[in-house]
Amino acid sequence: MEQHETRQVTFYGEGAKLFGIYIVNILLTLVTLGLYYPWARAALLKYLYEESEFEGSRFTFHGTGKEMFIGFIKAIGIFLGLYCILFGAAATRNMTITLIGVAVFYIGFLLLIPIAIHGALRYRTSRSSWRGIHFGYRGDRKEFLNMFIVGSLITLCTFGIYGAWFVIEIRKYIFKHLRFGSITFSYEGEGSAFFWMNLKGYMLTLITFGIYSFWWAKDLFAYYVNNIRMYQGETALPFRSTATAGGYFKLIAVNILIIILSLGLATPWAIVRAMQFVFSNIHIDGPLDVNAITQTEADYSDATGEDLADMIDIGLV
Repeated sequence: MEQHETRQVTFYGEGAKLFGIYIVNILLTLVTLGLYYPWARAALLKYLYEESEFEGSRFTFHGTGKEMFIGFIKAIGIFLGLYCILFGAAATRNMTITLIGVAVFYIGFLLLIPIAIHGALRYRTSRSSWRGIHFGYRGDRKEFLNMFIVGSLITLCTFGIYGAWFVIEIRKYIFKHLRFGSITFSYEGEGSAFFWMNLKGYMLTLITFGIYSFWWAKDLFAYYVNNIRMYQGETALPFRSTATAGGYFKLIAVNILIIILSLGLATPWAIVRAMQFVFSNIHIDGPLDVNAITQTEADYSDATGEDLADMIDIGLV
């Protein structure tokens, strides 16, 4: 195979089919007072995976509503515990106890973020496969938690400036511990470059009254994608973005219009358009022997992190 060889994931989902899943999910979630939500999420993920194709084979999501329901209940229990501490402290009407309760609530909420990211990555990757080969995440929860706490404190002490370096360090850690069978990954971004790119994007977006935001979004997407490396043995395969500012404008403008004009009913079509845009603009360059990829990852069925991440609204691929 030649070095200029390139490949990508293709998304074949259709708005009409996703709409059927979407409506059933909404109705059953309403009828069950929210209890059906884990099954709804599992159904959505299953469809999105099965409509995504790489090298002639579709991806598979093996997670179940039952697994995600158990995680859902655990996640709700954790949040209820935090809110009980907060409201219980406030009910004492003692300023000192109230302040302690507020501090415990926010510190607990902050600590939930890295725990949710770690748990969601372990669950989602182990439940994702292609040609029977599972993805995996080998990060250590304690190590990731410590890194997150230190990064958060430095970001706070630097009034947010360290945030750019912090984001890159998180991405480096995650990709370093990602696996797709015998395939490994890395992330090559640098905090300084990410900082200046965002500073430029922010300033130009203000100056142009928001017009530059589409170029900023394009640059962000490219920086996230172009710094990913996939390794098969000693062979590195870089990821490459082909997204344009015009493409972003068309995607966002049309999606906003169809969602607003349809009062939200066209959301499935917006999701399909977003998935097609993302996959059509990510290329993997270089030689890859798909038949040499071997299984190395074990199953992991605890979906608590997945549900925590969803409740905190942390976006994970």
